[in-house]
Amino acid sequence: MKILMVLTSHDQLGNTGRKTGFWLEEFAAPYYVFRDAGAEVTLASPKGGQPPIDPKSDLPENQTPAMARFKQDPEAQKALSQTLKLSDIKSEDFDTVFYPGGHGPMWDLAEDRDSIALIESFYNSGKPVAAVCHAPGALHRVMYNGAPIVKGKRVTGFTNGEEEAVQLTHVVPFLVEDELKRLGGLYEKKGNWESFAIVDGRLITGQNPASSTATAKALLQLMMQKAA
Repeated sequence: MKILMVLTSHDQLGNTGRKTGFWLEEFAAPYYVFRDAGAEVTLASPKGGQPPIDPKSDLPENQTPAMARFKQDPEAQKALSQTLKLSDIKSEDFDTVFYPGGHGPMWDLAEDRDSIALIESFYNSGKPVAAVCHAPGALHRVMYNGAPIVKGKRVTGFTNGEEEAVQLTHVVPFLVEDELKRLGGLYEKKGNWESFAIVDGRLITGQNPASSTATAKALLQLMMQKAA
C-alpha cells in the first residue's frame, strides 16, 4: 500500500509575527500507524524539503509517544527533511492521501492549486482522502461532480470552540467548522480536544490533534476493506 502524506510549507501565523506550520503529533501518529501496517509512506509539501513544525506542537505539555518515537528515528527525520514538491506528485502513484493539520495548511494548502487538483484526482479515481484537524480546511476549494467535495458528507475538523480556546479565531483566514458548514458539509463534533473521526464514503476527517491516530486507523481500515 502506497500512502502520500501532504504537509504545509507555511510558517507564518497570519500577521501575528509568530510561527506556525504542521502539528507534529498529526504527522507522527499517522506516519507510524501507516508504517507499522507495512505501508510505503511518501511525504510531500508545496515547497518541498523540510516543512515547518509548529513550535507550539513540540512544547512539553504536547508530547506524545509517537512524537517521542519520531525523535529517536533518524530515518523518519530524514524523510521529513526531504519532502517532495507537491507539483511533482501524481495521484496514480499512490493508493490514498492523508493531510495532517496544524494552522499552516489554512494559508497554503487551502489555496494551493496543485493540492486542490491532487485531491480531486485522488477522489475522482475512487481513492480515499483523509484530513485531520485544520487540514479539512484544505478541502474548501476542492470540487467533485461540480459541487464542493464536502457537500452532503458527514465531516468534522477543528471546531470553533477549539479555535477560540487557542485564541486564533481572528487570526485564521477562515474557521474550519463554519467553512465546512457553508459548503454544505454535514458537520459534526465532540467536546474540545476529544478524539473524533468520521468516515463518509471515501472522505475521512478528524477533529483535532487527539484524533490523528483514529483518523489514520480509519483510513487504513477503509483501505483494507477495499483490498478485501
